[in-house]
Amino acid sequence: MKSLYYILFFVIFNSVYFFVICQNVPNPRREQTSTLVGTRLYFFGGFTIIGASNEVWYLDLSSSFNISTPPWHNDVAMPVVNFFGTSCLSPIDNSTVFLIGGRMQIANTNINSNTASLYKFDSKTLQWTTPVINNFNSSFETRNEMQAVIDNNGKIFVFGGINTGNDDTITIAAYNDMSILDITTMIWSTQTQSQSVLKNIDYTATLLPSGLIVYVGGRGSNSSNLNKYISDSNIRHKILHLSASGSTIASRSHHSAVLTQDGNIIIYGGSISESSQVANVFSDIAVLNTNSWSWSVPNVSGIGAPPLTEHSAAIYKNYMILAFGATSATNVYTNKIYILDTQNYTWVTTFNIPTTTNQIKQTQGNSNSSTDQANNSTTNFYIEIGVGAGVVILAVILFIIGFFIYKNRHKEEYVATPGDYHMREKPGIPPPETYSQTPMY
Repeated sequence: MKSLYYILFFVIFNSVYFFVICQNVPNPRREQTSTLVGTRLYFFGGFTIIGASNEVWYLDLSSSFNISTPPWHNDVAMPVVNFFGTSCLSPIDNSTVFLIGGRMQIANTNINSNTASLYKFDSKTLQWTTPVINNFNSSFETRNEMQAVIDNNGKIFVFGGINTGNDDTITIAAYNDMSILDITTMIWSTQTQSQSVLKNIDYTATLLPSGLIVYVGGRGSNSSNLNKYISDSNIRHKILHLSASGSTIASRSHHSAVLTQDGNIIIYGGSISESSQVANVFSDIAVLNTNSWSWSVPNVSGIGAPPLTEHSAAIYKNYMILAFGATSATNVYTNKIYILDTQNYTWVTTFNIPTTTNQIKQTQGNSNSSTDQANNSTTNFYIEIGVGAGVVILAVILFIIGFFIYKNRHKEEYVATPGDYHMREKPGIPPPETYSQTPMY
């Protein structure tokens, strides 16, 4: 009898475990890199509570959803573990992602991997490759904690960075040069900067339509204020200091920055480091007007994101999407997402796809958008079938087990008494009342 209860418990436990796993939710993490590819917001690697990761996840933005149940999907893993790297999308085909720099390790080990500083990910074929780079600068080999941008001509710009394992010695191991990779020729070049340009890491880089790259914040060699730099990617490739007016914004690093449709830069969160330790994590929003070069702090409504540092951010339509990151100075990680409506600066719990002309244009401009949506619909269809079949099978199993339990309990509770011949009846033997009364000799 007890064995049946054990079987029942085992089936229920494993069924619950099965349905939880089928939710396909990534582990909490920080220090990942992210890139928006069509309607997929990709996240590469990162550092989880169990160590560095080579996982690839994406958030499906092709349809509306609630942030309590985001549409996560797990894609093919990276060939190496990567965190503190940077990535960008090719404007040539709008499907190839370049993963640049970062702290790389062989998967499932703590062994550093310096075999390549750049990988290509084809989001259509789900293939990872290592491109051949001409005139590569060997000093970039182990560089990390920087951010790349790519212009419409296919040139990747990466400023500064630091060698792996020396993030506490910025004055010695950090850089202030500009690394440039032309993805159409795969030729690498390095532009040196004047000594007045500070070495910098953990900043944000935002490319404007004019060709200017705006660098905000970071951990410079003697940075005590919010740093604001501009690099003219079309003309000089030189870093120039920019003074911004308006509201006073606290110094920070490991924050995020996105460019809105009206040309403003929104930054969120970040942290302050003291003696190589995180001392404070922010949850504020600031807006940089790129016409007047002035800061402002908008009035924000709704229940917002917690303090976040080393997180990811992207802009899609009018939504600013935040994901992952450390939520406190004690490095408590999260895997939740948060959404800010940048039209009215309101935190929202539902991601709604607006039916606008801009959406139609973007869908037409992305060659794999319709295919992605069809694939996602097919995948969701099979998932629904699988879950439905699982529920039916579970119900049948529970019914059979319940039936046997009922039968066993019924037999145990039936007590035989003298004269109860029904307990001793056998096939082919009639009950005593049908016997003939024949005299015995």
